[in-house]
Amino acid sequence: MKILRRGARGPLVEMLQLALIRAGYRLNGDNDGIDGMFGESTYRAVFAFQQSAGLRADGIAGQATWKKLLPYITGYVRYRVEKGDTFYRIARRFDTTSEAVSTANPDISPFNIPAGAVITVPIALAGPGDGHVTYGRISYTWELMSLFIEGIRARYPFVQQSVIGSSVLGRPLYCLTAGGGDSAVMYNASHHANEWITTPVVLKYAEMLAEKRAFGGMIGGYDAKEIYDSGKIYFVPMVNPDGVDLVNGYFEKGSAVYDSAAALSENYPAVDFTSGWKANISGVDLNLNYPAGWDDAREIKFAQGYTLPGPRDYVGPFPLSEPESSAMAEFTRNNDFRLTISYHTRGNVIYWKYLDFEPPHSKEIGLLMEKAGGYALEITPLESGHAGYKDWFIQERNRPGYTVECGTGQSPVSISQFDEIYEANEKIMSIGALQGFRSSFSSAL
Repeated sequence: MKILRRGARGPLVEMLQLALIRAGYRLNGDNDGIDGMFGESTYRAVFAFQQSAGLRADGIAGQATWKKLLPYITGYVRYRVEKGDTFYRIARRFDTTSEAVSTANPDISPFNIPAGAVITVPIALAGPGDGHVTYGRISYTWELMSLFIEGIRARYPFVQQSVIGSSVLGRPLYCLTAGGGDSAVMYNASHHANEWITTPVVLKYAEMLAEKRAFGGMIGGYDAKEIYDSGKIYFVPMVNPDGVDLVNGYFEKGSAVYDSAAALSENYPAVDFTSGWKANISGVDLNLNYPAGWDDAREIKFAQGYTLPGPRDYVGPFPLSEPESSAMAEFTRNNDFRLTISYHTRGNVIYWKYLDFEPPHSKEIGLLMEKAGGYALEITPLESGHAGYKDWFIQERNRPGYTVECGTGQSPVSISQFDEIYEANEKIMSIGALQGFRSSFSSAL
């Protein structure tokens, strides 16, 4: 983890601030003090945390400080059981519940906890996230998402994790799977780098479904256990990690990755660098790189002037040329998804068909989503209606595929909209899962 001190800026500072606040240290400013600037308030919080943790107090977030703070990102610690310990006593020590400890350790009997065993203990998280691991009002990076995924898996080990491929820079493309039935649906996010707010939307749903399956409750107006038991939901929360990291400032100016992307951006000087960046780090728009109508997309985008790699709308040299889109296609071909939702921004709309393809139940399910989430069900504009994942899935499988465009304003959509976006899409994802699980569809074309 990078060493941070006064004057530092960026998404790693935001992650540091989130950890400090969750550890009980108050910061000044809006958004609970998470502003990405390592100023006096953050310095004082780091200094105080170091003192309480028995570290050398210098106000610099080095490796030892990060190690102590990371549990406040992931939401758990590893604890070696002492003689006489019970889940209840352990839970009280860490300000959690015995039910949470039991859920995180399904292979250990609460009536016979062996001394010396190392167990997972969910810990209390103050402030942002209301005690949950996933938090939406913060700049995302692949690293932060990975830590949140680690925390979800630790707290709810019945949620499965896999890797479906890797990005241009070699980052794993993670997938979480939750559910117990035979049918499957898949939700993905952040094909486009500057639409990264969709990542916490999908990730939070996965965590909330797991929590409510474990402890009971409703999600999106439906019984979480019913959803969980009816089928499997596959979540790919960040299809384009390299691009997301570029947009959110993970790569520093002067680094090889940053300078290479900046050079590509010069092909399109009218597009703001980096906030206008949608593409992967090679300058290919991943949601224009799928086989469905790729030649048509190429003709449209070339006519608009997007003939070279850059921040947006370059379709690539050939369909599935990029490791991210190729991984998504292979992942889809290897699984029998009954329904998919691809998350993008912006417009608060749901796109539901591709050309003349109208898969069985597709409009019917879309109308249920429209009613529940308040997003308008619409047909994709022609100039954007080719070579996307949704288009390809519909053409490939003749099953319902949707592109959901979240939020309003310009992309990147303001994180102030996160709670509203999540509320609408908790309902949309719940309906998508139940309807996808229940419906029968024709075989692939």
